[in-house]
Amino acid sequence: MANLEWGNKTAITEFILLGFGELPELRFLLFLLFLVIFVMTMVGNILIIVLVVIDQHLHTPMYFFLVSLSCLETCNSSNILPRLLASFLTGDRAVTFTDCLTQYYFFGCLAATECYLLAAMSYDRYIAICKPLHYATIMSTSLCLQLSAGVWISGFLTNTILTGLIVNLVFCGPKEIDHFFCDAFPLMKLSCSDTHLAGLATSTVAFVCSLPPFLLTLTSYICIIITILRIPSTRGKKKAFSTCSSHLIVVTVFYWSILTVYVLPYNDKLKDMSKVFSVFFTVLTPMINPHIYSLRNKEVKKALRQIVNLKRRELIQITLR
Repeated sequence: MANLEWGNKTAITEFILLGFGELPELRFLLFLLFLVIFVMTMVGNILIIVLVVIDQHLHTPMYFFLVSLSCLETCNSSNILPRLLASFLTGDRAVTFTDCLTQYYFFGCLAATECYLLAAMSYDRYIAICKPLHYATIMSTSLCLQLSAGVWISGFLTNTILTGLIVNLVFCGPKEIDHFFCDAFPLMKLSCSDTHLAGLATSTVAFVCSLPPFLLTLTSYICIIITILRIPSTRGKKKAFSTCSSHLIVVTVFYWSILTVYVLPYNDKLKDMSKVFSVFFTVLTPMINPHIYSLRNKEVKKALRQIVNLKRRELIQITLR
């Protein structure tokens, strides 16, 4: 029996993450691909955080939420990709029971938090575009702090309940998880005990955490688009539509992936599809978000140029000395 602190209810000490299957000839190529994605994700999101913290002009509600999103994406990528990269590099796909449950806990917390955060961000943009005269009054510092705290607390509390249900399951083999990270349904499939309650709770929570925020986000952007259509300038319309369409594409892919993986019944026919959709919201979305939400923004580009020019001048001065 495993000497674990999870109630001593498991007969196994580790799981094997099967990942994307036995692909020895592609292992190094996949390692390079996911390494590039991981580096781009970390650099892009950390750059947003640094720029917003340093530049006083970016201390607005919109960038406050963007920093929160960048922190979330940084944590999410750090939770999943290093373990995946190590398995590609070494071939060792074993993960301890405790580490597996820990990875699932933080993944679920961050996924739920992101759903709520995207809804809060869409509400901020709705107020800014549709009610510009009341923006400063409505989106006060206290409201931003309350929304941010509510988003993070709700996300972590929600998955704490689900993780508690999974921890109380009995695992006695087999120990191969047909996924590239520790997720709820692949884990429950290995349990010897009744998983009906845990599975129902997972699907219900996923539905509640994703569909209402998505509808709120969609409604906000519909109102935004209606407002944009009233802009007299054709150039202004194209610019605004370009930004909104990019946001909507990312948000739609994220929510559609979540709903497909966690609300549809989990079975062998859909497990490969679940892996593909999981890649979208765990790997690709964190990499794309900094570019879509921030790095194409003129204010962010200006802040970046100012910092680069400042560092260049400092370097020249040091060289002249």
